Amino acid sequence: MLYSSMQLWALLPVCLAFFGTAGIWTVFAVAVTNGSVNLTEGIPYISQCGTSNPQSCLFSQVCNICCFLALWVVAIRFQQVRDYGDHGKGNIASIVLGFTSSISISVTGNFQQSVLMIIHTVGAVLAFFLGLAYFWVQLYLTYRAQPSQDRWWVGPVRATFCIICTVTVIVMSIFHITGFSSGAAACEWILVMSFFCLFGLFAAEFRHIDCHSLTVQKQMFTNDLSHASIEMNGYVINTIS
Repeated sequence: MLYSSMQLWALLPVCLAFFGTAGIWTVFAVAVTNGSVNLTEGIPYISQCGTSNPQSCLFSQVCNICCFLALWVVAIRFQQVRDYGDHGKGNIASIVLGFTSSISISVTGNFQQSVLMIIHTVGAVLAFFLGLAYFWVQLYLTYRAQPSQDRWWVGPVRATFCIICTVTVIVMSIFHITGFSSGAAACEWILVMSFFCLFGLFAAEFRHIDCHSLTVQKQMFTNDLSHASIEMNGYVINTIS
């Protein structure tokens, strides 16, 4: 039973990767179907697909849900590394970078480029560059944290995607500056898909997390006060209601 509960944590990053991928491609499909984007003119940016109604509403919702799931993944990974005994600056940097880049996803989705271009651009830049920095820190923590039976393959795969993302970001920036928007947009799609793969890769580490349970025990009444013992994560916390 415990093993099954442990395996359930692996579904969280998998759900993020699957939902995010399906969500943005659905936005793309709707934009192409209603003519909001014209593929004969080149490959559109992801945000360009989600800037017009009705897909703008879907785009915002997808970004908000991805933001929530990403924050959850970042927090759990931070605590997992701490539980392994790593209280260093690398892990602290990871949660700062992860939280900032995750919130930037929501900013990007809720401030479309056709409405507030500056805020949208700032959100996208933070999401991409800080997100890339976050995954490089995670690669570092992969080899610094307590060894696991999956490190032998998780490390190289994570390193490969980090290199792909880095090269893609550089090429995308060059294409964007030189005005080759179609090439920059293609790089953006590759970058986002690679990010989702990197998030999904956390499933390998999350499947080793012990089940965290919350149990409310029998209440005892003393002097008209109700004392409840709450056991969470192996600790007993006494509360008075």
